[in-house]
Amino acid sequence: MPNFVFVLDTHRKPLTPCTPGMARSLLKAGKAMVFRMYPFTIILPKAVQATPEPLTLKLDPGSQVTGIALLQTTALIWVAELIHRGQGIQAALRSRRQLQRSRRDRKTRYRQARFLNRTRPQGWLAPSLQHRVDTTVTWVKRLSKLAPMANIVQELVRFDLQRLENAEISGVEYQQGELQGYEVREYLLEKFNRQCIYCGAKDLPLEIEHIHPRSRGGSNRVSNLTLACHSCNQAKGSQDVQDFLSGKPDLLQRVLSQAKAPLKDAAVVNTTRWALFNALKATGLSVSTGSGGRTKFNRTRLGLPKTHYFDAACVGETEELSVLSEQPLLIKATGHGTGQMCRTDKFGFPTRYVPRFKFVQGFQTGDIVKAVVTSVKKAGTYIGRVAVRTSGYFNIADPSGLLQGISHNYCKPLHQKDGYAYGY
Repeated sequence: MPNFVFVLDTHRKPLTPCTPGMARSLLKAGKAMVFRMYPFTIILPKAVQATPEPLTLKLDPGSQVTGIALLQTTALIWVAELIHRGQGIQAALRSRRQLQRSRRDRKTRYRQARFLNRTRPQGWLAPSLQHRVDTTVTWVKRLSKLAPMANIVQELVRFDLQRLENAEISGVEYQQGELQGYEVREYLLEKFNRQCIYCGAKDLPLEIEHIHPRSRGGSNRVSNLTLACHSCNQAKGSQDVQDFLSGKPDLLQRVLSQAKAPLKDAAVVNTTRWALFNALKATGLSVSTGSGGRTKFNRTRLGLPKTHYFDAACVGETEELSVLSEQPLLIKATGHGTGQMCRTDKFGFPTRYVPRFKFVQGFQTGDIVKAVVTSVKKAGTYIGRVAVRTSGYFNIADPSGLLQGISHNYCKPLHQKDGYAYGY
């Protein structure tokens, strides 16, 4: 079932979203026009005095993907998944730092070091983390202009692995732990990918198991806990893991290394959750929160599969849910390019010039266009992202592949570049 369609009146006042069939009828009858392709929005040629029914926006923030759901009372009418690019930002900053360091060593080798004279403002986040907050707030603001939102519900997941590691931790000892406040079982499920650590079995009941058994001096710290199926847990019994896996050295090494590995995605969510909460409150909408445990309880009770958008729909108080949309809009953050004046090779030396003016015949790289080509060799209709050339012959990335040398005369703009790629 596809998403509902956003509706605006002639003054761009958001109205109650309609079904795709209703939107199709209005467009065919000439009573509405397409206002925006992603997310798909239509606009009416007249003002509407009716008061629209308020909607609830629910968010399931994640390290790599954030789930978004719009609810009309208990009906799920619009879903999306926002894919962040935090890892890309981190890699770009690392590359820039290496190039700048190399250039300083060559050009200003005798200059005194200046890496300790920077101060960061209160609440500062690393760019890869700030990006997750900014993109989520950006889409909240966009949706608030397209739909009559009344309140926001955010999942405030809490990972307290410092207390899981040491139940008596307090005070300054919190600075020496790994993470912060979540249920042990939920943490282990995420850490070990919801499968048995010994045999890799999935989709069956898993039991919490001590890697080094308590009877042999093992502790209840989370670094000593893992997940195992019932048969593997019974087979291991009170044996030490090194004795149990004595004939499988590779598996033993993987078990020990994975048990000590921190939950990186959990640390990201833990770091940004309050920054996102405060940013959402600054929008002026009513903001409430829910826990990760309650989200899972609601999703399990309602019998929904585990997806980011269904997790978002189950955040907070969810007594019942009528699913009217389960085809999410996939929103991938791609950025707006770079500000480089020239392109460089892997050593940081310039290789080619970058044009100063980004627009060619009214198009810029990243726009989504529709090209109806009538020439014999490349005849056909193509829809995709365009890469402009000063010659006026563009490249179009169509789902079927890359099409090169398409004249701008064949191209019609569908969606202007906005730093995101879209799909279903």
